[in-house]
Amino acid sequence: MEQDAAHLAKLQDYYADHGVLPPYSTVMALLGFKSKSPVAALVARLKLQCFLESTPEKRLKPGSRFFERPIFDSVRAGLPAAAGDMRYDTLTIDEFLVNNPSSTVLVNVKGDSMIDLGIMPGDTVVVEKRNVAQVGDVVIAIVDNEFTLKTLGKEKNQYTLIPANPAYPIIRPLRNLEIFGVVVGQFRKYK
Repeated sequence: MEQDAAHLAKLQDYYADHGVLPPYSTVMALLGFKSKSPVAALVARLKLQCFLESTPEKRLKPGSRFFERPIFDSVRAGLPAAAGDMRYDTLTIDEFLVNNPSSTVLVNVKGDSMIDLGIMPGDTVVVEKRNVAQVGDVVIAIVDNEFTLKTLGKEKNQYTLIPANPAYPIIRPLRNLEIFGVVVGQFRKYK
C-alpha cells in the first residue's frame, strides 16, 4: 500500500504516453507484479481513492483525482530560504483554471501585443466564452470581423481594445466590436 503513489505515477506516465490506461496484464508487467491479483488489489485501492474508475466495458479510465498534482507550500522568488520539509496539498489544474467547463476554451497566443501583462507569444490562455465583459478585463474580441486579444477599455461612450505593448496602437472599432470571451487564466510550457 505504501507503494501506491509510485504505482499511480507509473500509470499516469503510461497514460501521458499512450492516451489510455493499460489492461491488467500490461499493468502487471509495468509494475513488476508476478500475478494479476496484486494488480486487482491496487486498482481497487486506487478506485476507492477516486484515482481510477471503470468504463461500462470494464476498462480502466482516469478517475476524478487522476490528474491531481502536488502543489507545494511555497518557494521564494527572492532570496533563498532553508529547504526543510516541504508541505504540500494537491490540485487538479482544471479545477483551478476552469469554473465553467462547457463554456471554457483554450486559445494559443500569437503575437506580442500583450507582453507587458506577461502574456507571451506561445502562451495558452484560458477563455470563458461570454459576450459581456467589464472594462479592464482581458478579452478575446472580434473587432471588424477579426479576432484579437486585448484589454477592454472605454473612451467617452466607445469601447476600445488596449494592447499591453507600446509598439501597438489602441484599437478603436470602425464598425463593430463583439466580445468572444474573457481570459480567466494562462499557462506556458518551458522547454
